[in-house]
Formats: sequence, C-alpha cells, structure tokens
Amino acid sequence: MAAPILTPQAEDFPRWYQDVIAKAELAENGPVRGTQVIRPTAWAIWERLQRELDDRIKAAGVDNVNFPLFIPQEFLSREAEHVEGFSPELAVVTIGGGKELEEPVVVRPTSETIINHYFSKWIQSYRDLPLLLNQWVNVVRWELRPRLFLRSTEFQWQEGHTCHASEADAHAFAIEILHNVYEETVRDVLAIPVLLGRKTERERFAGATFTWTLEGMMGDGKALQMGTSHELGQNFGRAFDTTYSTSEGTTDYVWQTSWGVSTRLIGGLIMSHGDDRGLRLPPAVAPTQCVVIVVKDGDGVGDAASALVEELKAGDVRVKLDGRSDIAFGRRSTDHELRGVPVRVEVGPRDLADGNVTVVRRDTGEKTSVPAAGAAKAVADALAAAQTALLDGARARLADGTTEVDSIEAAIEAAQTGFAVMPGALADDAGETALNNKSVSIRCLRRVDGSLPDAKDQVSDLVAVVARSY
Repeated sequence: MAAPILTPQAEDFPRWYQDVIAKAELAENGPVRGTQVIRPTAWAIWERLQRELDDRIKAAGVDNVNFPLFIPQEFLSREAEHVEGFSPELAVVTIGGGKELEEPVVVRPTSETIINHYFSKWIQSYRDLPLLLNQWVNVVRWELRPRLFLRSTEFQWQEGHTCHASEADAHAFAIEILHNVYEETVRDVLAIPVLLGRKTERERFAGATFTWTLEGMMGDGKALQMGTSHELGQNFGRAFDTTYSTSEGTTDYVWQTSWGVSTRLIGGLIMSHGDDRGLRLPPAVAPTQCVVIVVKDGDGVGDAASALVEELKAGDVRVKLDGRSDIAFGRRSTDHELRGVPVRVEVGPRDLADGNVTVVRRDTGEKTSVPAAGAAKAVADALAAAQTALLDGARARLADGTTEVDSIEAAIEAAQTGFAVMPGALADDAGETALNNKSVSIRCLRRVDGSLPDAKDQVSDLVAVVARSY
C-alpha cells in the first residue's frame, strides 16, 4: 500500500500543517533563518485577501501610503513601553556602505514611531483630523521559534495608523476596523468564525492603552490571533509631540489607533479548513474556484471542456482547464484536491455520450452527475454551497470545542482540546500566571452575553476565553 501523501491530522497536526504547505507548494523556508518564500498559490490567496481588505479599509475613509523600511533607533526609545516590548525582536543595522553608521537603524518591526514623526509635522489643527492612513508593507521581527505563515522573521501585512480629536472618536474607529474590516473579511471571505474581545494588560500591544482582538479556533482546538486593533491613547502623541489646535483654541495631543492583519491569515486558513487530503479553500478566496478536467480526450471531450471553461469565465468564475492527457486522471484529481480547488468538473467520453458531466465539491467530496448544458449553473450553486458549508462547519467546531468552566484547573484541562470560558474574576494576575505556566493564555475578555466589552468594563464583570495558542 502506498504511503499517505500527508501525515494524518489526528496523528500529528503540526506535521500535517508542514506537509500541506510543502505538498501544495505554498511556501518554503528562506535561506536566512525564519524567513519564508511565498509561492504562487499562497501569494494569489494573499492578493485576494489584500483586495477584500483594501476595499473595506478604503470604504472606512482610509488612504494608503508608504513609509520607510529603516527607522532611526532613537525613534523607538521615545515611547518606553513600546521599545521595551519590541527590543527582543529587533533587527538593527549598524553598517551601511561598508562603514559603521553614526546612528544604528532598526528594520521596521511596526511603524508607530516613524509615522508619528510625520504626524507631528502634518497635523496642526482640528481641521486636519481625523487623519486616516494605511500601508501594505513587510516587517521584520526576530522570531525565536519561526513557523511558516504563523511566526516568520519577515512577513507581509497591512498596518493602519490614525489620529483623532478625542478618545471617543479613536475608540469608535478602532472598533469599526475590528468589525467592518477584519471580522467581516475573516468571516465572509475566509469562512472562519472568530471571537472578538479585549486583551488583558499582559497581552496588549506594547504602547497601547487597549488592544482588541479576533481569535479563531484551529482544527486542533488551539487559538490563533487573526488580527488586532489598538487604541494608543495619547502615548505616541506625547512621545512625538503630535499636537493640534482644538476648535476652542487650546492645544491637545491627538488620540490614536493602529491595527493590522498579516500573512498569518493564510496559516489560519490552512488550519481552519484543511483535512487529511490537503487544503479546502473557501471559494471567495480561492485563486482557482473551479477546474474542468478532461478525463480522456477524444469524442469531443476537449471541445466540450473548453466550451464550459469559456462559459464559466463569462459568469465570473475563476476557472482553469486541465487537459493534461499525458498525466493519469487520478493523479490530477488528487493534486487538485491537495491544493483545495473548491469545485472540479470531470468531463469524460462515457458521461458526455449521455450528455452529462460530473461536478465534485472539494469540501464534502460529493459527486453529482449533471447535464452538460446546465453545468455552469451547477458549478455556481456548488461554489455558493461550499462557502456556506465551510463557515457552518467551522462554527460548529467552535461551539463544540468551547467549554464553560469555573476554575483555573478546569480551564487548563479544557484548553488541552479547545477553548475554555471562565469568569473574569479568575483572570487576575495570579490566575493568568498559573495559566501561562501551563502554556495556556487568556485570548480575550468578553461580556457574559458574548458581546464586545466597553473599554472601561471591569475584568471581574467579564468572562475570559482561555486556550493554547499559536
């Protein structure tokens, strides 16, 4: 018996994850430890995510910009908590052009400092607010335990940075991004349900006053932070003297937000929907939504397959023709399953003689014989059904894998296989330390009814979502 293509999830989930990335040709390790080479299929997924996110970001009134990769080291030292939080991860350049630099420069880990350097120049009056900017860039954080897509030394992301005239305005915008940009994209495009909440003081972004997060449950029950939106208060405004003249004629520091998601979302996509046959891509993000396979050429099969491809293209389906008759049909089908193509249409001489083709859904494996004349509609229906089914399945896993507990010990036990929800009163410093000592963390704080807490809600009035995490 031939060896399985992938390590079964139940046997070794981390190894399965690495197998999928390698066999589906998504990425490879770069020559420098912790770096990654993102291959065409994964990059196409990222490009589709970029479009979806960018449209929503711009709909929120944000403009795209680009700031330098190199940041004066002195900039980071101006906000004490920020530099302390990032110091272990910094890559610092000390030589340039063959000479030692007068002042070391940091390779961008995030851009709050350099952007505030310019905010302080650009903002003079309340009329300049809000100032809403975003950039699509790469950043570098020196990871001790790198893992492709999840934690790499260099990764791609978007980072938004905004200035507002009041704390209330900044809070409202941070939450708008969390809901209308991140949650909507992750749910409606990636088909991944997420829990939204507030990070604990220990887990919040260095230099922020509040961090809001989206937490998804992966196929092995662990949590993955899918994105964050931070309220920075006036911390960076004070550090960089970013002030404005108010409508009353006084001077005040701006209130700020920053927010970002990264190529980590691709890792979340793999681990949320993948199975022992490989990827299962939601149609909304799949680079190829449908592949039309010529089972065996001849008897008009090639012409029929080509005609169907053109019909699907006309219906805005991202489709490819696989007419590689020199490669066995079974091998080709397995390859498309591995790569997660949501729907495939098999066109063979025997079925076509009866006027039929076979439509196969990747998410369920269901095969349906349909009239060739109605195949385009059948594909469109299958794509819509697959998108819904993947989200429903992920929601069911999240619900089934979440346990309510009333003690730290029970939370640790439940977190071995899924999420635990415990009273916020247990989420004090001692409780969080006890969890961390067992490689478990508080992923977010939420209200008892599951809604997003107010920034001023007391921890003791909330519930804490607890899990192991990536």
